[in-house]
Amino acid sequence: VWVKFIAGVLSIGGGCSLGREGPSVQLAGGLASNLSGALGEPKQRRRTAAAAGSAAGLAAAFNTPLAAMTFVLEEIIGDMNSRYIGNVLLASLIGAFIVHGIIGDQPAFQLGDVAMHSWAVYLVIPLVAGGAAVVGGLFQKWTLKLRLRRKEFKKLPLWARPAIGALITWCLGAAVFVYTGHLGVFGLGYHDLSAGLNADLGWKIAGILLITKFIATFACYGFGGCGGIFSPTLFLGGMVGVFLAGVTDHYLDLNESDYIMLAVVGMSACLGAVVKAPITSILIVFELTHQFELVPALMLGTLVSQSVSSRLSKHNFYEQVILQDGHDLDHLVPPRDLRTWQQLPVSTITNFNPIILTSTKEDVLEQALDNYPYNYFPVVLDGEFKGVVSRLKAKQSIESGKAPVLQETETCMPFEPIRKLQGHLISSPTGIVIVKDKNNGSVMGLITLHDLLRQEVAHAKNAE
Repeated sequence: VWVKFIAGVLSIGGGCSLGREGPSVQLAGGLASNLSGALGEPKQRRRTAAAAGSAAGLAAAFNTPLAAMTFVLEEIIGDMNSRYIGNVLLASLIGAFIVHGIIGDQPAFQLGDVAMHSWAVYLVIPLVAGGAAVVGGLFQKWTLKLRLRRKEFKKLPLWARPAIGALITWCLGAAVFVYTGHLGVFGLGYHDLSAGLNADLGWKIAGILLITKFIATFACYGFGGCGGIFSPTLFLGGMVGVFLAGVTDHYLDLNESDYIMLAVVGMSACLGAVVKAPITSILIVFELTHQFELVPALMLGTLVSQSVSSRLSKHNFYEQVILQDGHDLDHLVPPRDLRTWQQLPVSTITNFNPIILTSTKEDVLEQALDNYPYNYFPVVLDGEFKGVVSRLKAKQSIESGKAPVLQETETCMPFEPIRKLQGHLISSPTGIVIVKDKNNGSVMGLITLHDLLRQEVAHAKNAE
């Protein structure tokens, strides 16, 4: 927690093109989890504290308690009817109270009058929402691709890689400032975004800021900078709205209120496309502005944004990060009947994409340890399963230069019932079971005790 705090202060305070909400959620969630542990709560029961802390952190970061609650339920927990809702709601309320006591209850952005918007603006809203969703989708795709490529930069130390993104941001930000006098590329960019939300920013300037902020943000995050994506995506969406408002103004004669409304719709649409949390994207912009007149436009923009983003990517930004780090997000909804559940084949819950080592050489072991967090890795040599190597044994092998000691583990066939799998997992010295092909005995996948317990807990909740 304290490392994240210092890194966030240095990165965001130093002008990197990232937001404060990501670190705020992680800091508050981590701190709450640690406090829960200090009070004697075991690790497996600290999820409530982590969820509540995350909600309080986001509510404090943006002064948006409703959006904080829905974000935790929609994005982190993934269930709007979760049993955590009471704790999350209370934590969001406390976070909002503290912020109100320190800085007051004023909105983050002061908008001009939007009540006088024209009906023509509703013709442009789908265009803005679609454009913002495309920008958000490209941002997600390119950022994650750069994040993956960053691991290949072996010659540059891990701690130095974020400096590349910072240098790119500085070069772009300085060039834009010299050319336009605007500093929106640096940091949160709230001053220029506020200007856009008050129809006080030229559409050509908005286009320049859109392009440069896009490059700076994906460079900062992709190279490992410490910060969030909420604020940058809000900024990018706002600039899309201002830019397209200026372009379409030549044909529809839009007024000042229309410009403001399109900028706000762009913010909500871009954020919603990246995090895929439609309710949160509506509420957070509404709470940031305190303008009820915006709600119909935000709802229309969200419908278009979600339709476009679903075609650009299957998962949201955070899920893609987890998948990129080697974690499987596929979840099974088990049947309500316990007997039926236990009679399902093992293949139902098997991980068919395990990380298999085809060599025990030092460089292969180092790469596996660096790229994946797993405790055990199956080893297949010359097409034959030899056993599994533990993380500890792999480290000892690298240090000693000797071949690692392989451990035996339980195996099963994919058609065996889950009831039989339970016995295999109990007998397994490693806590994993290798699933073999019935024809040639090759490794098809594996199952961990955590995989089984997670699905059985889901079954128990489903049966309640």
